[in-house]
Amino acid sequence: MKIFLAGQSSYIDLDWSKCKYNLESFYYFKSSQKKFLKKWDMFFLDSGAFTFMQKCKDNIDWLSYIEKYIDFIIENDIKYFFELDIDCIVGYEKVKEYREIIERKTGKKCIPVWHKSRGLEEYIKLCENYDYIAIGGIANKEIKRNDYPVFKELLRIAHKRKCKVHGLGFTNTKELCKYKFDSVDSTTWNRGRFGDLYYFENGTMRIYKPKNSRLKNGKEANAFCLKEWVKFQHYADKNL
Repeated sequence: MKIFLAGQSSYIDLDWSKCKYNLESFYYFKSSQKKFLKKWDMFFLDSGAFTFMQKCKDNIDWLSYIEKYIDFIIENDIKYFFELDIDCIVGYEKVKEYREIIERKTGKKCIPVWHKSRGLEEYIKLCENYDYIAIGGIANKEIKRNDYPVFKELLRIAHKRKCKVHGLGFTNTKELCKYKFDSVDSTTWNRGRFGDLYYFENGTMRIYKPKNSRLKNGKEANAFCLKEWVKFQHYADKNL
């Protein structure tokens, strides 16, 4: 399993040289990050659509935003990028229309993001037509924790069709061994700013809130957490 670390743009001054897999939002991507694109083993680009919407509030020009997204993908030869899964805003038919525009102009397939509202039939169709899809709605609790067992069947359906599955925002490290996602991503690696420290221990990530720490500030704590999560990336590659 590949563990992607997300949110590098806010911590660009940390040592990312040993990070294998990274996910970043197009909305937040900085020009200084481009030097890493060829160094990472694999990079996922999120559309940043919801952030864009929140910043604009009114008069949202989706087509203009999509054109910028397309230009970035082409200019930087991005291989893996997510569709704009804004079903709850514009409806799924419009999402498919935007997906078609992106794929036609880039000459590459998106990673579609399946949501429960699309239904099982649509999930199967995506698995049959794409090499890589994502399951969304985990981070925002659209899929609740007591619903997690359904992942086994969804993953079985996809893998039977030679389709890989990414768990968007699936950061519960204790649950990862139960569900054989091909990849997942985490934005929680940077909890150092809250005074928490992550340790890689016995095949999982553990959180400690030390009373006494030699780390002077949030930056040092995040640097420590990043190193521990990179250890977890290497472990997950071989064992999950």
